[in-house]
Amino acid sequence: MQSVNYDAIFSPAYLTFVSILLLYYIFVMWKIFVKAGEPGWAAIIPFYNYYILFKITFGNGWLFLLLLVPIVGFIFAIILYFKLAKAFGKGTGFGFGLLFLSIIFMSILAFDSSEYQGVQN
Repeated sequence: MQSVNYDAIFSPAYLTFVSILLLYYIFVMWKIFVKAGEPGWAAIIPFYNYYILFKITFGNGWLFLLLLVPIVGFIFAIILYFKLAKAFGKGTGFGFGLLFLSIIFMSILAFDSSEYQGVQN
């Protein structure tokens, strides 16, 4: 049985990379929230950021609690990306981009000229 090399996992370079990626993701979420007319600072508050994201996409923020239900949460997380794409006037292809290449397509959503169109059915 092979042991895990914790030196590689917790190396300063790795931790720096993950920290920068996390800060960038918070910045992108901030921009998306502001585009949707929500407070940008909500992106830095755990759980509240999902409340706002569900409010933007489903219209009811409390639906984020469904993420805590094992199988239902996985399905709602997938639906969330497609509803987020529709809320900003994007199509199904963009929804797949959000699903599989989240950080790239969230960046596109944050910095392109699309506007929030409200909750879509």
